[in-house]
Amino acid sequence: MSNTALIKNFLKCVAETMQKNKDELIAKDSVVGDGDLGLTMSDGFTAAYNAIKDSPETDCGKMLYFAGKAMSTAVPSTMGTLMASGLMQAGKVLKGTVELSREQIAALFSGYLDGVIHLGKAKPGEKTFVDGLAPAVEVLTKTVDKPLKESADLAAAAAMDGYKATEGMLAVHGRAATRGEDSRKLLDPGAYVAALMMQAFAESV
Repeated sequence: MSNTALIKNFLKCVAETMQKNKDELIAKDSVVGDGDLGLTMSDGFTAAYNAIKDSPETDCGKMLYFAGKAMSTAVPSTMGTLMASGLMQAGKVLKGTVELSREQIAALFSGYLDGVIHLGKAKPGEKTFVDGLAPAVEVLTKTVDKPLKESADLAAAAAMDGYKATEGMLAVHGRAATRGEDSRKLLDPGAYVAALMMQAFAESV
C-alpha cells in the first residue's frame, strides 16, 4: 500500500465509522449539546474522503490539507471546523512527504491534535476531543518500533480509555460547561469522536 493509499484508506474508514455510529453520536451529543454531532462527523469526514479518494496526488501533506479544506466547507460548525483544522495542520506537518515513516504517522496524529488545540484552546483534562486523542498520540509516539497494526490497536485502546476518563472531569468548553459541577457525571461526546477515529485507523491498517 502506498502512503497516500494509507491516508485514503484511513479517511474512508473514518467516514464509514462516523456514518455507522451517527445515531449513537447524536444521542450522546443530545445530552450535552445540540445533538448535531453525528450528522456533522458523518457528513464532514465523508466530504473529506470524497475530496481525495480519486486524487493522483503523491504528497501526503497536500492530500490531508485538501481533505481538511473540503471538510471545513461541508460542515462549518464548531466541531466540524475543529476536525477540519486538525486535518489541515496534519497536512502542514507532512507537507512534501511521499514516503511515510512510522515517526511521521505518529506526527500526523500529533499534528492533528495540535491543530485542534490551537483553534479550540482546549487542554487535556477539560473534557473535550483532546482527552480522547492525546493519549492515543502518546501511545503512537512511544510505539514506533512496534508493528503498525499493534501500535494502532494500542492507540485505539488508549483513546477509548481517554474517552471513559472524561466522566468525572469538569467541562470547561461548550454547552456542557453551562452545567457546572453537574457536567462531571457526563461522558464527553467529542472524546468519543476521537476514540472512533482511532478505532477507524486501527481498522484501516
